Amino acid sequence: MRRFVLPLLLLLPFTLVQADAPRTFREAKKIAWKIYAERPVDFYCQCAYQGNRIDQKSCGYRPRKDANRAGRVEWEHIVPAWVIGHQRQCWQDGGRKNCTENDPLFSQAEADLHNLVPVVGEVNGDRSNFGFGMLTEKPTQYGACPFVVDFKQRTAMPPEYTRGVIARTYLYMSQRYRLRLSRQDQRLYDIWNRQYPVSEWERWRNQRIACAQGNANPLVGEVDLRACAKKK
Repeated sequence: MRRFVLPLLLLLPFTLVQADAPRTFREAKKIAWKIYAERPVDFYCQCAYQGNRIDQKSCGYRPRKDANRAGRVEWEHIVPAWVIGHQRQCWQDGGRKNCTENDPLFSQAEADLHNLVPVVGEVNGDRSNFGFGMLTEKPTQYGACPFVVDFKQRTAMPPEYTRGVIARTYLYMSQRYRLRLSRQDQRLYDIWNRQYPVSEWERWRNQRIACAQGNANPLVGEVDLRACAKKK
C-alpha cells in the first residue's frame, strides 16, 4: 500500500494560495533574501550569516581553495539549472540564456523558491551540477562542515540533516516540471524521503515559500493559509 502514497500526494493541487510567484531567478533571489532573513543560516554547513557574509567561525568552516567565495552567501539550486535545462530543447538550441528567455516552463523552474537555498559560495561552486549520492570519504574538505565532494565521480554527499529536504525537493521538482529522474536517483530520494522525516525548519520554510510564491510542496505538508495575509 505504501508505494501508492507518493503518487497520491503529488496529485494534490499545487496552487494553495494567491501570490505573485517570481518570474525570474533574479526575482526569486530577492524574495529568498527576505524569507531567510528570519533564519539566516546556510543550508549545507549551518553557518550563520549577516547580509551576504558567512560567519565561518559560527560553524567551523575552513575554505578548501576559494577563500573569496567561502566568505559569501550564494543561492543554490538543489536540482541544478543544468539538470532542468538539459531535458529541454531550449538548452540544446542555446544553453541556459536561451532557456531563460524563451522557455516559460524553464524560467518558472529556475525561479522556484522550493528549489533555492542559501549556501556557502565555495560549496555551491564545488558542487556545481553534480548529483547527490553516498560516498566513503570523510567530511574534512571544509573543516567542520559535513559536506563531501568527489570531483572524479562528480558526486556530492550532503549532510544527513539536509537529505530529507533534498529528497522532497527533487521529487517535487520532478512532478511539477516533468523532470525525468534516473532509476538510481528515484530510489535514493525515495529512501531519503522515508529515512529523514520533515523537520520544523522544513515546515517553516514550506509555509513561507507558499505565502510568497503561491504553492506549497505537498510532500512537506499542509500550510496555514491564514498566515499568508499580506501586511498593509
